[in-house]
Amino acid sequence: MTVSSILFEPKDGVARITLNRPDVLNSFDKAMAAELQRVLALVAADASLRAVYLTGAGRAFSAGQDLAEAVAREGRGVVNFAEHLRRTYNPIVRAIRALPKPVVCGVNGAAAGAGANIALACDLVIASAEAKFIQAFINIGLVPDSGGTFFLPRLVGTARATALMMLGQPLGATEAAEMGLIYKVVPAGTLEEGGYMVARQLACQPTAALGLIKKLLNSSGTNTLEEQLELEAECQAAAGKSSDYTEGVRAFLEKRKPAFVGR
Repeated sequence: MTVSSILFEPKDGVARITLNRPDVLNSFDKAMAAELQRVLALVAADASLRAVYLTGAGRAFSAGQDLAEAVAREGRGVVNFAEHLRRTYNPIVRAIRALPKPVVCGVNGAAAGAGANIALACDLVIASAEAKFIQAFINIGLVPDSGGTFFLPRLVGTARATALMMLGQPLGATEAAEMGLIYKVVPAGTLEEGGYMVARQLACQPTAALGLIKKLLNSSGTNTLEEQLELEAECQAAAGKSSDYTEGVRAFLEKRKPAFVGR
């Protein structure tokens, strides 16, 4: 029986997505990357799914690229890394950032190379205390990809990003949280509660507004102040037309907990 490299479980408004090649530390091959792209497209099209929880099976989140697939084989010449990225990781990163729903990443162990940067592309990263983040590219003579050179400087600043990318040394979860690389760390063995439950919480929030927040954050790094102020006005107008805004105001005036439906 063939076991899928991506497990997909929709439940309670959350799309739980699990990288499922634990025997190779959930390293990506082309088939796994294509399947993750397919599942992310399904989530985008399903209005009943209001948040995503992305994690890994076994003892790692993802070791990045499966090097057995990436090396040039005899008679096949040099691997075309540019085309490989355009077909595998780049569509995944774009899909995560374009998805108008929050994506929570639960890092349960090593997150290395492309695996680390796919995690950092998510909206909230929650890591087990035993997790490690490694910009491992330099250790095999490559440069960071999968958005690493975009996300890292914005998260921790140029100096720290440079050190992480050039030295290629493991960064523990606690230090990653302290420098602002990730949202928070939870004790070993509690990631299910600390990570998945955050996704459950977000799935009960005003989904349309969460998607608009994501849109604003995606634009804030390149917009001028005037452009961002205008985009805020446009997004606030859209949020103000939602049924969740109406429910939120009504619940506030009635002194009760709002029942958001994600529209």
